[in-house]
Amino acid sequence: MQKGDGARGEVVRQRVIEAAERLLREGRADFSMRDLASSAGVSFATPFNQFGSKAGIMQALSERRIDEMTRRFAQTPPLPDAMSRVLLAVDVAVAVMLDEPDVSRAVMGWLGTPSATPGRVWERSKALWSLALGDGEGLDATRRDEALRHLPGQLAFAFRGVLSFWTAGEVSNEALSRNAREISEALLQRYRENVR
Repeated sequence: MQKGDGARGEVVRQRVIEAAERLLREGRADFSMRDLASSAGVSFATPFNQFGSKAGIMQALSERRIDEMTRRFAQTPPLPDAMSRVLLAVDVAVAVMLDEPDVSRAVMGWLGTPSATPGRVWERSKALWSLALGDGEGLDATRRDEALRHLPGQLAFAFRGVLSFWTAGEVSNEALSRNAREISEALLQRYRENVR
């Protein structure tokens, strides 16, 4: 959907997203679109016009988190190999989710909900893991191209899988990083140098 008239439309869109985050911080994950419009100071139709549905708003909030993960990761000192960078990206991503765990859980809980227009969570998540993999230093040179094609999606699936168990309360805040690192290491292991 994402209707709007340029810069003004983006300002309104951001106001709606910020209002949704504010409601989630207040523990109101069950907010209605009317509640959201009121909190954002916009007409009742605006959230629908901008996002299509509550699921669309939650996708935008997830995209915002991934963008923050990417921003923080890009600011870290460079590491020499793909494995080290991916594990650092895991730590950064977990830190972002744990900045506001209740808000992050609420957002994650909505991601499986169908929306009239698909979000860009998958695309952004793969981009984060591609950035972390870099040129694949430390990966088996004979399989590096294959790894760089497949690993971003596999890492995105794996991280989201761990987050789904965390969202459901089956993985604690303290165990989130360890679990996400373990699955990432397992995926990378088959592509490491001298490993077959």
